[in-house]
Amino acid sequence: MVHAIRIHQNGGPEVMKWESVEVGEPGPGQVRLKQHAVGVNYIDTYHRSGLYKMQLPMSIGSEGAGEVTAVGPGVTEFKVGDRGAYAGAVGGYAEERLMPADRLVKLPDSIDYKTAAAMMLQGMTVRYLLRQTYKVDKRTTMLLHAAAGGIGLIASQWAKHLGATIIGTVSTPDKAELAKAAGCTHVINYKTEDFAKRTRELTNGHGVDVVYDAVGKDTYPGSLDCLKPLGLFVSFGNASGPITNFDLLQLSAKGSLYATRPTLVTYTAKREDLLANANELFDVVSKGIVKINVNHTYPLKDAAQAHRDLEGRKTTGSIVLLP
Repeated sequence: MVHAIRIHQNGGPEVMKWESVEVGEPGPGQVRLKQHAVGVNYIDTYHRSGLYKMQLPMSIGSEGAGEVTAVGPGVTEFKVGDRGAYAGAVGGYAEERLMPADRLVKLPDSIDYKTAAAMMLQGMTVRYLLRQTYKVDKRTTMLLHAAAGGIGLIASQWAKHLGATIIGTVSTPDKAELAKAAGCTHVINYKTEDFAKRTRELTNGHGVDVVYDAVGKDTYPGSLDCLKPLGLFVSFGNASGPITNFDLLQLSAKGSLYATRPTLVTYTAKREDLLANANELFDVVSKGIVKINVNHTYPLKDAAQAHRDLEGRKTTGSIVLLP
């Protein structure tokens, strides 16, 4: 019997239940995937808590990697035995699952399942943030919040490869060391320093070109104070809670700033965009430009503990559940 983590009501980690499920055969345009590894991301906690509304009951989880065991009618891009990985297709906390074939990408032999499950959502997010939302290059000075997190460590390495000056924020001395090792030019411990004031000092008063902020409530509106005129505020997460009091007039008062709230779903909605994103990610990982830090693994049935540790900020790098 196949098992999955299911939630029947929104709430804390305690609402996650290990249950038997019936997977069935893939329908038109679907594949059945036997998962070898499943990624854990902050968006999973939003689905669990109800911050992002989803239809219940459901299995959460948006990232994984495994082997195709069956293909439905009309599927031509995959065959039984192919290795695949995905991000953004909710329902990942399961030993096996059905999913749309057009949301799965073929996994290169150079990347193992655990690494793939740890990198797809975070890595593809970094790719669109650095290569599309704001095109980072050697002229860029950027502020990266949560620089020792899963996205932060990938973004630091990739941005360093692109030649950027990276100011990273962290919450502990140990995380500062991780961020520095990953490529941050400067690291600010926001628990002991005013990150906005320190960012201004590090940029000789000019400010940064772009702020990447997955923290949310705790770093707003301070993030706006770090930007140079015409700078871009990229809010892409809510680790400390959502921003609920966004004041549009602050953008004009602080230098005609820009602000955006991007999502991976939008940036990879078209099949060709999904493949372009994933293939560039596979390339930088296969070449060793970006190393994926799988710092925490849990049995799939213990996903609730993984959530407790993630929300308690006890984790660094990527978290993977093993079926």
